[in-house]
Amino acid sequence: MECQESILKMSRKNNFKKRYVFPEKTSSSGFNDYLVNMLVHRILKKGKKALARRIFTKVMIQLQESTKEDPIEILRVAVKNITPKVEVKSKRVGGSTYQVPKEVSLERGTTLALRWLLNAAKARPERGIIVKLTSEILDASQGNGGAVRKKQEIKRMADANKAFSHFRV
Repeated sequence: MECQESILKMSRKNNFKKRYVFPEKTSSSGFNDYLVNMLVHRILKKGKKALARRIFTKVMIQLQESTKEDPIEILRVAVKNITPKVEVKSKRVGGSTYQVPKEVSLERGTTLALRWLLNAAKARPERGIIVKLTSEILDASQGNGGAVRKKQEIKRMADANKAFSHFRV
């Protein structure tokens, strides 16, 4: 009985401490940047970080060759163009579910932008993740591409559901 009482008193929503992923000083690619490290972690499959770094380095080399500009700056512009300002969250009120618009924090916006960038790159028809990711980053830096369309779609949905903003999550 005592055990059940302690379980009932526990909070359902735990407050977790945010873990920050810092850029690695031992990176062989030479790109010591927070955004780069986040993208490499999103590319990562089955713990193969060296392969993810190699893919990222080849993408940066292709961006450098095709644009003759700093590839990290192109990546920053692309992520900035993809980063959403608002998103919609489902909120159940009574018997119905509403899509409630909610402002996005900077960290969550960057995370969403990188996720959408990779998903849009994987959906492209070209062959090879390096070519796909390079093309998607270039398109996103110019303001078009699958990830930018996703951002615009979410914004339209949030604008359409502004009437439910008083149900804030």
